[in-house]
Amino acid sequence: MPPAQPRNASADVLISGGGLVGQTLALALAAHGLSSIIIDPADPVTTIAPEFDGRASAIASASWKMFEAIGLDRYLEGHGCGIERIWVSDGLKPGELDFAPAPDDGYLGLMFENRRLRLALAEAVRASPLVDWRAPVITAGIERDAHRATATLADGSILSAPLLAVCEGRKSATRDAAGIPMAHWTYQHGAMIGAFAHAESHENVAYEIFYPEGPFAILPLNDLPDGRHRSAFVWSTHERDAPAFLKLGARGYKAELMKRMGGILGDIEEIAPRALYPLAFQHSARITDRRLALVGDSAHGIHPIAGQGFNLGLRDVASLVEVIVDGARLGLDAGDAQLLERYQRWRGLDNLSVAVATDALTRLFGIPGTAASAVRRFGLAGVQRSGLLKSFFMAEARGESGDLPRLLAGTTV
Repeated sequence: MPPAQPRNASADVLISGGGLVGQTLALALAAHGLSSIIIDPADPVTTIAPEFDGRASAIASASWKMFEAIGLDRYLEGHGCGIERIWVSDGLKPGELDFAPAPDDGYLGLMFENRRLRLALAEAVRASPLVDWRAPVITAGIERDAHRATATLADGSILSAPLLAVCEGRKSATRDAAGIPMAHWTYQHGAMIGAFAHAESHENVAYEIFYPEGPFAILPLNDLPDGRHRSAFVWSTHERDAPAFLKLGARGYKAELMKRMGGILGDIEEIAPRALYPLAFQHSARITDRRLALVGDSAHGIHPIAGQGFNLGLRDVASLVEVIVDGARLGLDAGDAQLLERYQRWRGLDNLSVAVATDALTRLFGIPGTAASAVRRFGLAGVQRSGLLKSFFMAEARGESGDLPRLLAGTTV
């Protein structure tokens, strides 16, 4: 079979990275009549594996409104599990905090298997005539000048656009090559993730239980086809202990999980492979450069303590699209310096605020000792009694606080 011939192309935006954030950005641009080219080294056949790998993401209610506005919701209907309550506890001791919206106020968010999100995005991207998805491809070089960003692929294809959106994740080579400084530190903890079936219904409740060695989260998922209830979990612990836990047999690992759950949901059975991810903080000194915008984890990486990492990336997407569309109406191309400055102002402060808040929360709940626990439980009880504070934190969980882009309100720009 002869080698593929180079296919040169240009678009409104060139997207480096075809993960969840990169593909969502392409679809959001397409919903406004803007074209994009996605370049990604990962093979879609591998990333869209047929089996559930235990990874799941919470889609905040504001993010879901964006999915509805760009037409992604129809590829996901029936696959998400609504989060009706979030129950927070300091080591299962008295003084818990319970977030529950009014009965007619909708879900706080929806839980999806990451695999299901990838399948939906892939189907929607392939159906869009405005998205040119190149994967797997090898990028030989990227150049940016005063007018365009250009990527040359290993097969000789030359792809260009007025703007390069970098959606490459935490280890972004393009960001590093641009010389954008990063604040970075490790928490010396790892997050073990997986999923289990359980005897009792989760009743659409997400649990966040804080221990000195790290938070333990239980995230509701739709029931299995055979009717068994199931949830995903994120178990954070010190990096020196995580490998030993992962080596435990099924019975020993189950015992450790149930000890941290305190009887919540009854008997359990693992139904997905275990995986371990190191936990670290990172934040870019800036999120723009000439003809370049960082989006998602390329710009920021936070602790999963509040489940906001992916939603923070979706807020980047919604903001960048609004900036680009508003600029197009004024005759400006997507990479115009004025537009990138607006994106920097809009997202820079919000990203930093969320990153600092999650970092502070991680450190606060990581302080050992009965005195520290008593202070934390007193604070949780105070928030529980305050309607104003509870409303504020629920708005944060929904992704509905701050200066919201129109997509997160459910309308196109």
